[in-house]
Amino acid sequence: MTSIDYSHLFGLQGQRAMVIGAGSGIGRESALALAAHGAALVCADRDAATAEQTAADVRATGAEATSLRLDVTNQDDVAAAAAAYPDLAVLVFTAATNVRKRIADYSLDEFDRVVNLNLRSSFLLIQTFAPVMAANGGGSIIGFASIRAQVVEPGQGVYAASKAGLVQLIKTAAAEFGPQGVRVNAIAPGVVETPLTAQIKANPEWYGAYAQKSALGRWSRPEELAGGVVYLASRAASFVTGSTLMIDGGWTAIDGRYTPPA
Repeated sequence: MTSIDYSHLFGLQGQRAMVIGAGSGIGRESALALAAHGAALVCADRDAATAEQTAADVRATGAEATSLRLDVTNQDDVAAAAAAYPDLAVLVFTAATNVRKRIADYSLDEFDRVVNLNLRSSFLLIQTFAPVMAANGGGSIIGFASIRAQVVEPGQGVYAASKAGLVQLIKTAAAEFGPQGVRVNAIAPGVVETPLTAQIKANPEWYGAYAQKSALGRWSRPEELAGGVVYLASRAASFVTGSTLMIDGGWTAIDGRYTPPA
């Protein structure tokens, strides 16, 4: 007979979680969801005001939350954050950027900007926080990749490459830190209504075309990603590491589909 209390499978009581990018979008909803399951939150963002607003919203629910201004491209900032929260059990990072241009039109400055935020900073976060978690006996690190790590389109080359690199980095981190109890996973969203996709939403034809690419026929909302974050952070995913959780409404399952006439 099992001794597991499945009613608390997703409980995060007594654990501290840091969400980077908590000021808006997926990061904000992830922070609220983790707090709702008992975690004490550190709401981190490059924008201190939005980070504090999310922390205030978490505290309004009765949960514990602090805010932190954090530039993930700055090595000193990341080191200071790890030193300030040595008891961190969950790390979620969502920060990303994109420059939609074809390869021939890209400047090296644009390349560096996308890769530095999407991949270099992810490397820095894992490199800094994973050993701290390992020293404490384990933890969960969750990075946000994208369907573009698997399927691409013109104008997405550098973004797609950075997200594919992140997936492989996460797999390697899972292998290296797994023996110390640190689980490292990725979430790969499809199209989500966030500030990063505002350019698409402003174009009805483009917006509608993307909606029809998923099996559900619509875009996702940021709060629809939060369940995956809670799952990967919790004991429900205690044997899950090195994986990529697709939350894309079926986009990659049916990409390129044709529905023949009846």
